[in-house]
Amino acid sequence: MTSVAGSTQSAPAISRPVVSHEAWLEARKAFLTKEKEFTRLRDELSRERRDLPWERVEKPYAFDGPNGRETLADLFDDQRQLLVYHFMFAPEASEGCKHCSFWADTFNGIDVHLKHRDTSFVAISRAPYPTLDAFKRRMGWGFKWVSSAPSDFNYDYYVSFTPEEQAAKSGYYNYRKGESMPDREGVSAFYKNDRGEIYHTYSTYARGIDIVNGAYNFLDLTALGRNEGDSPQSWVRYHDRY
Repeated sequence: MTSVAGSTQSAPAISRPVVSHEAWLEARKAFLTKEKEFTRLRDELSRERRDLPWERVEKPYAFDGPNGRETLADLFDDQRQLLVYHFMFAPEASEGCKHCSFWADTFNGIDVHLKHRDTSFVAISRAPYPTLDAFKRRMGWGFKWVSSAPSDFNYDYYVSFTPEEQAAKSGYYNYRKGESMPDREGVSAFYKNDRGEIYHTYSTYARGIDIVNGAYNFLDLTALGRNEGDSPQSWVRYHDRY
C-alpha cells in the first residue's frame, strides 16, 4: 500500500496459475501469435492513416513563443512535418492540466529524434507564453511550447470551446458534440510542401492520444496494468508533488 499526495492506493490482490518454465513458454508463445496479429493490424491502420485526405490550412495563425511571434509555418523549423500536442492550459490558469503534464513528462528528448525524420514537435496552449514558460521551467521540460492566444487555432482544431458551447454542452470534441469543458487534449499533424503550402493531415483526441504516453504503454506490459479501477488518472499528480 502506498500513499500518494494524500491519497492511498492499494494494489488489488491478483492470482494466476503458477506453472513450469516450459508451460510458461508455451503460454507466452501462444499469446505472441495474437501480439503479432495486433502489430500487423496496427501497421495496416497506420498505412490507412497516411492515406487519409488532407485539408489546406488557409488561416494565417500566429503564436507567441521563445522566438517571439511566429507563424504556423515557422513552427515547422525547416522540416516538412509538424506534430502538435494540444496541451490544456487556460489563459487564467497558473498551472497546466496535470493529466497533460503526465503526457508531457514522456516528451522530453523526442524532438531531437523527430527532426531526423523531417518532423518538428511543439506543444500549443491558450495561456500566455510567459505563464507557459514559467511552468515549463518548473517541470524541467525541454520541448518547444507556444501560446495560440488570441488566434482561433485552438477553436478551429476542436480543443477549446466558447462559454456558450460549454453552457450548452455543445462543444465539438472527438468528432461529436457534447463537450462542456473550456479546453481538451489532442494531437494534430501537419505537412508543408515545397511551395510553403500547409495541410492538416490528422488529429486525434481523448483515448486516441494513449499511444503517445510512454508511461501508460510500459504499465500495460505489467501484471497489474494501469491499476486505475473505475477512476482513470485519479492517481496522477504533477511529478514534483508525489
